[in-house]
Amino acid sequence: MTRPLDIVVANDALAVLPRLREALSQGGAAILPRTIDQREVDSRPLPRHAAPAPGETPAVRDEPVPDQVAKNVALVIETSGSSGAPKRVALSTGALLASAASVESELGGSGQWLLSLPTHYIAGAQVLVRSIVGGTTPIVQPPGHFSARVFASLVDEMDAPLRFASLVPAQLARVIDAGEADAGIREQLRRLDAILVGGQALPAALYQRAKELGLTVRRTYGSSETAGGCVYDGIPLSQVQARVTAGELELSGPMLAEGYLGDPELTDRKFYTDNGRRWYRTADSGDVVDGVVRVSGRIDNVIISGGIKVSLDRVERVVQSLDGFRGAVVVPQPSTEWGQVSVVVTEGPVDADSLQRVRDAVIAGPGRAAAPVRIVTVEAMPTLASGKPDRLSLARSLASAAASASTSD
Repeated sequence: MTRPLDIVVANDALAVLPRLREALSQGGAAILPRTIDQREVDSRPLPRHAAPAPGETPAVRDEPVPDQVAKNVALVIETSGSSGAPKRVALSTGALLASAASVESELGGSGQWLLSLPTHYIAGAQVLVRSIVGGTTPIVQPPGHFSARVFASLVDEMDAPLRFASLVPAQLARVIDAGEADAGIREQLRRLDAILVGGQALPAALYQRAKELGLTVRRTYGSSETAGGCVYDGIPLSQVQARVTAGELELSGPMLAEGYLGDPELTDRKFYTDNGRRWYRTADSGDVVDGVVRVSGRIDNVIISGGIKVSLDRVERVVQSLDGFRGAVVVPQPSTEWGQVSVVVTEGPVDADSLQRVRDAVIAGPGRAAAPVRIVTVEAMPTLASGKPDRLSLARSLASAAASASTSD
């Protein structure tokens, strides 16, 4: 059996709320939230990329949004993931409610939410789901440039016994900056019972600053395929299991997505059943020790430099721990001498001795083969639609510039 799939404008979160409530109740169509500019171009087929296995070239094909989805699907989230390859993740009512129930149990109650994330991403949509389940109305931060001062002021409008918010690391950094500079803002922020932070790794230095400021930050790990964060501070939520198979972290639980619309091949590659239990292959490397999940990086974000495997995620964590490099990213570049090398990209300027300082820190950690060969400054970091740094675009631009320079020599 099927049900209709409607594209809804996600710019107004409180307008999405009743449509999502209908979808969860099975009384209305499933929804695919999009911003206005995304919705206006829907008449044109969208380029679709099946996420490639390491070393493969992504296959591109056009697939417009279907009119119908399976009856149990309530929400479809479009995501580029870390690779930049767009996917449409189909989430059932059961998966969304299971996630909300697990989060409620973890946080000690339903509470009221401050929504500062777009609702066409899973973290924003889940704030709405949790509000529906808890019978509360979220406080919505105006769209546009994120203001830490506005965020803090909206905390005062929350009237439930428990108050929660969900942010990405870049937003948390602005919140912490504002709280450190203003005692009034600091007190407002402390009224939040928990700030969930996900979307990408939270730098250890930023987490420490939040703790020193008196904020209750919960580091979450998950994706659209797991209906949002399902591991909190390294511990899987109730009903969630985590394991490592052949070096890859896998997750299981009732909040797993049904798969990817129009891409059964990718669905079969990422989701599988083992001994009656369904698992999701995350493409992240890591380990699970005594029930604690530790993510070390993306499996596909590894280079071979001088015959040695180098995790660029690990290099990036070291670089971001240094003063002046909090928002830096590390990308791979080809090298005639070493095969591949790492390069730091940051929003400038940097000091003359910065490269040596970065190299020394990386050599002391991941090792000499991982040490970046240069630092590139940009006026503004390119990002994916999700707000994550567009590492693929950066790597290609740097490689193209290097090839042009070599040709002109």
